[in-house]
Amino acid sequence: MAENSIILTKGEGISLSKDSGLSLQKDDVYSGELRINLNWSQPTAPGAPGIDLDLCCLFELQDGSCGSVQALGNFFGSLTQPPYISLDGDDRTGESDGGENLRLNMEKVSFIKRLLVFAYIYEGTPDWKTANPVVTLTCPGHRDVIVKMDEYGQTERACAIALLENHGNVTFRVRKEIKFFPGHIAMDEYYHW
Repeated sequence: MAENSIILTKGEGISLSKDSGLSLQKDDVYSGELRINLNWSQPTAPGAPGIDLDLCCLFELQDGSCGSVQALGNFFGSLTQPPYISLDGDDRTGESDGGENLRLNMEKVSFIKRLLVFAYIYEGTPDWKTANPVVTLTCPGHRDVIVKMDEYGQTERACAIALLENHGNVTFRVRKEIKFFPGHIAMDEYYHW
């Protein structure tokens, strides 16, 4: 995998390709929040069933504790307590302008070992091409990192989208994944969570 290291500055977003990653380096220490946004589309064909796509993550903290932040089971997390990641809500329609958002407390990066961002089709036919999900990572004052789904033809309900790994206890390396799984257990096993 090619690894790019850049200084993030204001301007257009950076779109990751599947064979590359990105080190989110910066010339000073991050503060505030890293927002991970998911937006998607609904089927437009008459009579087509809707899709409820959920934004989720698996996390592993430096102390070895693991878990998930997701609407399923009401595991919405917390910005001020471990895991220092929270989900702002559950958009069941895909029609919200803001989509769904995970927020990560960047002042607590040193506590987080890794984070797997994934989407899960909770309801509706697994049709990733129609849903056309896009994940955008945003940190105020810096370039957005955009992870588009560029592989389809899968009928599995879960898709690992991006892996964030701790880098020097001040930031993360981001790698585009786009790997499909029938559910949470298969994905957990693949990533050794």
